[in-house]
Amino acid sequence: MSGYIQSKTDEYLAKELCSPLPTERVIFTYAMNAIAFGLTGLALIPLLSILWEILIRGISGLKSQMFVTTVIDNGFANAILGTVIMVLIGAILSIPTGIMTGIFLAEFGQTNSIAGFVRFISSILTGVPSIVVGVFAYGVIVLVTKGFSAIAGGFALAVIMLPVIILTTEESLKLIPTSQRLASAALGGTRFQTTLRIVVTAAIPGITTGILLAVARAAGETAPLIFTALFNLDWSEGLLSPTASLPVLIFNLYNDPDPQKGQLVWTTSIVLLSLILFVSILSRLVIKQRRIN
Repeated sequence: MSGYIQSKTDEYLAKELCSPLPTERVIFTYAMNAIAFGLTGLALIPLLSILWEILIRGISGLKSQMFVTTVIDNGFANAILGTVIMVLIGAILSIPTGIMTGIFLAEFGQTNSIAGFVRFISSILTGVPSIVVGVFAYGVIVLVTKGFSAIAGGFALAVIMLPVIILTTEESLKLIPTSQRLASAALGGTRFQTTLRIVVTAAIPGITTGILLAVARAAGETAPLIFTALFNLDWSEGLLSPTASLPVLIFNLYNDPDPQKGQLVWTTSIVLLSLILFVSILSRLVIKQRRIN
């Protein structure tokens, strides 16, 4: 009897699954899809208009010699190098610390009061205005060393990048199924081995995405670098001297009456966007290659 009932139930479910949806539900689905796509397109209009304006105004002034000359000669080679150096310093300071902190929060500090405090502070830091971070770095580095420098700028960018890396690392690790941890433990893996070889390895794409978000945000910051690295029209004398950067170049020269400097601002904007896009594409290719292997 139970087999007969089960058979009838399966037939009913199969019929329901194969039957077309009611007209009202089809209309509702299409209407919601249209609204979703319409609002998405509406949100993309400002972004696309900004990109179009930058391309139209900047592409005409893009010349190959700009990549080897400094700002004083209507180029931006020193600003590109300064941006890369300061973002690299920020990454060196923040990525290891952020990843280790995220691992601690996700794997070892679920019931730890200190972990809750660290998580709370990290969440607050993500919303702190960048100019406040610049003032903080100015007080900690610039006043102590008695000078603006690339190291001070890198430190400010590290403070901006750190909470993003911590929180994204934690969330990426939490997405890894508990069954993978249990399987590793069943095969004799210690908690440390399970975390590093299984959990962290599986979460690398998500962690990389978080690092990219942090790098992209840091590369476009202006206020912290004004307070820490200042600016330089020529090549920097070293890591302990004022250093040019692409965002500060745009900020300083935007209202310059010289038409060549005005054109340089729009061209620099294209270079800054291209630099961030290049890093994003490169990281995606690395992640894709790792998944294939």
